[in-house]
Amino acid sequence: MKLTLKIIFCVFLSIVFINGQKTSDTALIKKAKQEIYDNPDKTIQIGEQLLKKSNNIKTSIELYMLLSTANIAKRNFDESLKYILKAKELSQKINDPKSQVSVLISVAIQYQQMELFSKSLETLNEADQYLTQIPENTPARYIETATSNAIRGMIYKSQSNSEIALEKFLISIDNFEKVPSKKTTYSNMSVVYYNIGYCYLNLNEIDKAEQAFLQSRNYAQKNNAKSLEAFALKGMSELHKQKHENQTALNLLTEAEHLSKNTGDIILNEGIYKEMADNYLAIGEQDLYQLYNKKYMEMSFKRKQNELMSINQVIDNHNKETSIKSKKLKSQYYYLKIISFAIAGILIPLLLYFILKIRKQNKKFQKEIQQIIRTS
Repeated sequence: MKLTLKIIFCVFLSIVFINGQKTSDTALIKKAKQEIYDNPDKTIQIGEQLLKKSNNIKTSIELYMLLSTANIAKRNFDESLKYILKAKELSQKINDPKSQVSVLISVAIQYQQMELFSKSLETLNEADQYLTQIPENTPARYIETATSNAIRGMIYKSQSNSEIALEKFLISIDNFEKVPSKKTTYSNMSVVYYNIGYCYLNLNEIDKAEQAFLQSRNYAQKNNAKSLEAFALKGMSELHKQKHENQTALNLLTEAEHLSKNTGDIILNEGIYKEMADNYLAIGEQDLYQLYNKKYMEMSFKRKQNELMSINQVIDNHNKETSIKSKKLKSQYYYLKIISFAIAGILIPLLLYFILKIRKQNKKFQKEIQQIIRTS
């Protein structure tokens, strides 16, 4: 009896330990997601730590995507691409449309960030095939539809097609607002409203642009996403620069610089430094203009170096995919050749058999005809 009780107690402790570990891992993933914009290095640290002990495919996919997004936040596209391609490879081993859509959309984001727009759109079209398999009126369907349209909008915005970009962004916002747990969408909505602001700015609709940037800042603050708030402030500063309110623009940019100090976001810092340099030049502060223009040039150079490394990896990956397809085609051709030879091996003897049979019958008929002629 005592032995039975000990066994039950040990089993109970094991279950508690396992559940506790799962809860602990879930809490760590949640924390990693919260840090992704303001402290991506912390996210990477947690993600790599959890990945080492992960033995579940879906969890590994989630962690690879997390690591990819954190590296995008740092504009480290080379590392980001490496992780997202691993997630894509794993997603092909499971039959889960939601995971497959999420991974493909993350790949599309990666290509969009690298300005490989045709590759991004091609990946989004692939994701759409799986998106239709997710039940309608579900949070997953709303989130992925919203994200897909947001990426398309960013691509159109980059191509100076602000009207179509706005259409996509508004569809994105509409879908994000349908998600029951609103807090999960705040950061994404901040990003979308930031892009909406620039669309209106490009269309010279200043009041609408200002409202969009304010919305972007509002959603960033709701999620305590400092880097996203910094982006919104940078957008607002451009409005004031256009109105020649350079000191107001600089005040907003100084606040944005302070918010972004721990993010390591090269593009954000590049944008802030460029705007500060422009505004200091406008008010005749040559020393400060030189300082921030130098910082801007350094960030710009660093970004271009990262992009070059990433493009090399994209080329390597493309070559790898092409090689796999080529081997597959060669294999199919090889089997096709074997089948062709096998069919030929059967058909040729049959054909020869029928030819010989017909010739034999013809000779027989000729003899019979000749015999009939003689007797007649």
